[in-house]
Amino acid sequence: MNGLRAVLVCLVFACAVVVSPATAVTPAAAATPRWSSLPVPPVTAPPVTVTDLAARGSGEAWATGYEHAPDGLRPLLYRWDGGAWSRDTTFPGAGEPGWLGKVQFVGDEVWIFHNRAGEGEILRRSADGGWRTALLPRTLWTYQDFTAVAGAAWVVGEDETGLKVWHYDGATWTRQATPEGVLFLMGVTARSATEAWAWADTSTGTAILRWDGTAWRDARVPLPPNSNVHTILLEPSGRITLGGSQYTDGAARTYLMTRTRSGNGHTWRTTYPPLGDTYTGAMVRGPDGALWLPVRSDRAFQSKYARVEGSRATFSYGPDRPNAIDVRPQALARSGDTLLSFGTAEIYGSKPNVMSERRGG
Repeated sequence: MNGLRAVLVCLVFACAVVVSPATAVTPAAAATPRWSSLPVPPVTAPPVTVTDLAARGSGEAWATGYEHAPDGLRPLLYRWDGGAWSRDTTFPGAGEPGWLGKVQFVGDEVWIFHNRAGEGEILRRSADGGWRTALLPRTLWTYQDFTAVAGAAWVVGEDETGLKVWHYDGATWTRQATPEGVLFLMGVTARSATEAWAWADTSTGTAILRWDGTAWRDARVPLPPNSNVHTILLEPSGRITLGGSQYTDGAARTYLMTRTRSGNGHTWRTTYPPLGDTYTGAMVRGPDGALWLPVRSDRAFQSKYARVEGSRATFSYGPDRPNAIDVRPQALARSGDTLLSFGTAEIYGSKPNVMSERRGG
């Protein structure tokens, strides 16, 4: 009888070990990366507009934008050193009217587009922390976008005579022609000095252009009917991912297109993940291989992010922010094995100020 009781006790103990939440659930839950808030030095003249965020590994990231001072716009630049955000005011024109645009890493340097009191220039920061500038040859009415790679940079915009595409070869600026019928370039990005892509408004609708080292040509991308383009991701693997909106029956829905190699050519595949009319301009490829982008949150006190694989999307929320009435991440970047976001948070009774969040780390 005592032997039977001992066997039963052992069986009960073994079952308890198998189903114990402490051993079966907690480790898996603890391994799931979560979003956490990162302290950011606030600006003195909110509201704030965030323009771009770029990271190189886990130890360096830059966020750009501008604050709305009483006498006009003032440029904003923040630097992440792997442990904390700090504001940088050492660049030329930091205290003058203007704004900062896209950030690019070119070799050991950081390149940033700067609208300095209406004049366009490229800020270049060397590895030793020194700044220098490359001025555009002509002032434009509108500076739409900028991109830079080793040996080349492009600035697109408009002046009183229409569309302008300026190309920089490291020493001089030259104007580049676009195909007939192109009215406006909405964005530009590049993989190398001989491969750049742009999304354009043309006389027949939206089109994708490609620079092949000699000329800009129509890339013949089969975009969905009645659609526009928000962004193009050129990835080191050679994959190209394009995001935009398609308008059907008066409503917009987000679509994604991915180009993959097929035989001797390439094939474009289109998906419609459940993202509503989300703007995909801040979309990035995350460390987990999925696409990530901020989406409109249904919670005033939390940000919201979408993780997209193919036509499927899952969602996660940022940390609670007490008394917040609008938390809006506006830029994302992969930082090593984590994701960084930068944007604004509006606390009740105040104007939107800067905020940052991180997933993982």
